[in-house]
Amino acid sequence: MSEVEDFIYRQNEGQRKIITYLHETLTRLDLTCKIRYKVPFYYAKSWICYINVSKTGNVELSFTRGNELSNEQGLLDHKGRKQVFSLEFKTYRDIPKDALNEIIHEALLLDKTIPYASKRSKN
Repeated sequence: MSEVEDFIYRQNEGQRKIITYLHETLTRLDLTCKIRYKVPFYYAKSWICYINVSKTGNVELSFTRGNELSNEQGLLDHKGRKQVFSLEFKTYRDIPKDALNEIIHEALLLDKTIPYASKRSKN
């Protein structure tokens, strides 16, 4: 069993269904998945997003460059963060599949066309 599969199967049934759907959606788009900081991160040229289970038990799909996305759908929440924006799902039915696909494709387009520039100072 891979590390990602292990992460998925350690979650409860409701979370597992959501995470499996998100994982399959992201890997179908040729994103590579690796466990980093104990959660699955998905990347192409740079990190695109990651999946995490929040303290409330909801599944969170967080976009590492969320502050650069248009958020036309009004679904992304920054939760006080400057760069990472996310969507949170309590149940599988909560997933707005069409809007989610739009957000993912926008994040992929951003990754392909505008190189990530770290905001950290280089001393």
